[in-house]
Amino acid sequence: MEQESQETACPDNNMSDFVVIDTSDVKTELDVGNGISEVGRGASDITQALFQEEGDYSDSDDDDDDSGTDNFNTEKSGTQLQRFERHGGESSSLPDTFQTSHLLFYERFKVYQDYMLGDCKPSEVMGFITDYLEKVLDPCDWSALWSTDVFDVLVEVQNVDLKNLKACVRLVLPLQCVTRDCEFTEETMKSLLEATQHKVPLQELQVTYDESGDLDQTALAIEHLRFFYKHIWREWDEEDEDDDYDYFVRCVEPRLRLYYDILEDRVPSGLVAEYQSLLENCSQCFQQFSVLRSGLSTDSDSELDNVSMVEGLKLYDQLETFKRKLHIIENPLLRYVLAYRGNIKQQFVQSRGLRPTGMKVVHVVTASCSTVQLQSLLSARLIPLCSSGDTEIQFHRDPVSAVDLCHQGDVVIVLPGIYSISNSIFIPDSITIEGFGFPDEVVIEKKNKGDSFVESTGADVRLSNIKFIQHDTIEGILCVRQGTVNMENCVLQCATTGVIVRTSARLTMNMCDLYGSKGAGLEIYPGSVCSLVGNGIHHCKDGILIKDFADELDVMPSITMENNMIYNNEGYGVILVKPNNGEQPHSIPEDKTEDPTANAAGDKPQDGSDLNSISTSTTTSSISSSGAPQPSNSTEGEVSSTAGRKWQFNRQLSRNKETSCSRAVQDLMDHQIFVSIQGNQFKRNCMGDFGTFFY
Repeated sequence: MEQESQETACPDNNMSDFVVIDTSDVKTELDVGNGISEVGRGASDITQALFQEEGDYSDSDDDDDDSGTDNFNTEKSGTQLQRFERHGGESSSLPDTFQTSHLLFYERFKVYQDYMLGDCKPSEVMGFITDYLEKVLDPCDWSALWSTDVFDVLVEVQNVDLKNLKACVRLVLPLQCVTRDCEFTEETMKSLLEATQHKVPLQELQVTYDESGDLDQTALAIEHLRFFYKHIWREWDEEDEDDDYDYFVRCVEPRLRLYYDILEDRVPSGLVAEYQSLLENCSQCFQQFSVLRSGLSTDSDSELDNVSMVEGLKLYDQLETFKRKLHIIENPLLRYVLAYRGNIKQQFVQSRGLRPTGMKVVHVVTASCSTVQLQSLLSARLIPLCSSGDTEIQFHRDPVSAVDLCHQGDVVIVLPGIYSISNSIFIPDSITIEGFGFPDEVVIEKKNKGDSFVESTGADVRLSNIKFIQHDTIEGILCVRQGTVNMENCVLQCATTGVIVRTSARLTMNMCDLYGSKGAGLEIYPGSVCSLVGNGIHHCKDGILIKDFADELDVMPSITMENNMIYNNEGYGVILVKPNNGEQPHSIPEDKTEDPTANAAGDKPQDGSDLNSISTSTTTSSISSSGAPQPSNSTEGEVSSTAGRKWQFNRQLSRNKETSCSRAVQDLMDHQIFVSIQGNQFKRNCMGDFGTFFY
């Protein structure tokens, strides 16, 4: 399984168009209910068959010939879908069904966008789904498994009630049924069907396998319906007062992308848990609000109704808060720039403190070493560190086991070599980890998936002379959650996200090289303290991302930036994320000599964001060694998205690459974010060197 990403070219430093983050289509396979995942054999066949048309789409003038109704090529014989085989035990008495739950992202995306939902509004969703099912669903005479949490039983569909999304069924005799933790007889099952008037939800049916291919459309239609109501639809969607928007753009696409991002382990587990908790809380709040609302009388002016009205307003405000938080997580752009702070509450690895005996240990990490290396190690490090009698030496084959045995004050020395690890490195105590050699000689590589690579909560942690190579970790190559990390002469080769400095944490990073992050190279949270001196941050999505959540308890971070090289980043060199409290970016007078083609051009957000306004102010510039602001030529542009949500941004294009940034740096200095900013060089950052993102 792989994620296809779109590379953005950066032809010129004067180009600073605002580009909405494009979360790539995630190609994956899954089986929701049965735990079976098959390699994507036939995925292309499914797609081709599903969207096969009987003629040239562009030349068709017949309104009655809907391209979504002729899903399969009638010239092909046999099914295009895979069989889900039931093996072992009682399950073998049931027939096989179609394997449909492993569909890829783009297959579901295309069906929902082109055939099932189109450009419908939330209030029109049910009507569009009914129309879709009427065109593709066989009305009768097909068998299926009625599957619930309690039983699976074979039934025959006699009719479908599309208005209520139900099927009229009868039992197939003799009874073929598998139960879980209970027993059902034929009479019991008949009584159950009589109680439901022989109608069962379409989502609970799994079409039995048929090699002819006649039921392929029906099986896929029920799968799309089942997935939609399980993972996409929210019961409060229809309650939105602002009903005049494209439901697919605002809700379906971002939720579908989030589902596959979670499936592919591209979202931190803490954020997934927070999202599930928010969904549950929002559902409970909506249920309470609905019950309270239904009990209110429009004509009554009693004291009880007045109290209920007040309670209803409180529940409504709470519901809107939950919905806003869900929207931030579902929106790939807002999820990236705002992230989350749920992991702050997680249980950290407990600090071990000093050893009861007061003994300190020097941990030497090496698989093997030569006599020359050992002699050099003894003379350069071990003898000076072990001069007192309260120090001993221990040898380890990997750095994880060495750190796990560390107590406060210990030193870990990693000899040259490539150390591939599978577990994260947690540092709860004040220790020193240093490479005995150049960073390219001492390499720690984490290959498997997980939330983090190195996590530090120690009061005074020191890292030096090591190269860290990240592959599939989600939440940063280094995450400073608490305490202080001093890092010097290290190389950080990122694959997903870079260094994260959480609230109240401190990071000092000197003479390091950081590159390759798919997010920001460095994410700085409110209330943190960062000192960046002599580093290179390049070839990331953004160089440095500074976050402001507008929380009353949050304070702006304190940042020192001196003599850094920030270059060749896909987005901004430095971007500040802050709430839009009615303020707008400073206006920059238009330079009449500017090329008209350099005017701003906006992209509408893919989710039709319902936040009040999202603005970005960008500046392309360089900073001289003195840090003093110099004037530069500029141009201004402003556009609004067709979805009715404003994306406003001003940009300043520098004609002189030797000049310093002016207003952007001054604005950041006004917020007292930077204690010192001087000697930094910004080059070839595609969207600008400085930007402000208003959410």
